Amino acid sequence: MPKIDNIEETPNPNAVKFILKEPVTAGTTRSFHNAQEAAGDPLAGPLFAVGDVSSVFYMDRMITVEKADEADWDDLLPRLAVPIRAAEGLGTNGGATPPAPAQGVGGALGALLNEDPRIVRINEILDEKIRPYLASDGGWLDVLSLEGSKLTIRYQGACGSCPSSLTGTLMGIEGLLRQEIDPEIEVVAV
Repeated sequence: MPKIDNIEETPNPNAVKFILKEPVTAGTTRSFHNAQEAAGDPLAGPLFAVGDVSSVFYMDRMITVEKADEADWDDLLPRLAVPIRAAEGLGTNGGATPPAPAQGVGGALGALLNEDPRIVRINEILDEKIRPYLASDGGWLDVLSLEGSKLTIRYQGACGSCPSSLTGTLMGIEGLLRQEIDPEIEVVAV
């Protein structure tokens, strides 16, 4: 059972980040945008069942929950703590198969699975200069594809609906990758 170590605000006023004392995944990300997507997930499903939840993202020792606009954090946080504390930690699932990775694969795992040297280098740059900052704010970023000079990414967690991720952060990523990879690269978030 994961114990909550801390609860942190994120730049997105509708999202909070729960820091856990033990991991719930081993490097994979899980992202859900509604209760239907989360129905079979043993952690996200119960979080949506609490009500007033619009998205759930988790990886390693972090869970980011985004609330509905009208919900109040003072009411919602104690209700969210119950399913988090009841969830199975990575080391306590009784040998069960760990959850399948999210559809997009980024970071080191994505680099290992992709043979395009540009994708490998992009993921290295993102791992070094971008993803740690997004994770500290309760979010993440997956590289979905690179077609020609068009890089398609997906924000997750608190970054998924944060206005700054779709403006300043996206422009910063594009500028960095233009310097390091290709001056013609265009970064598009989906």
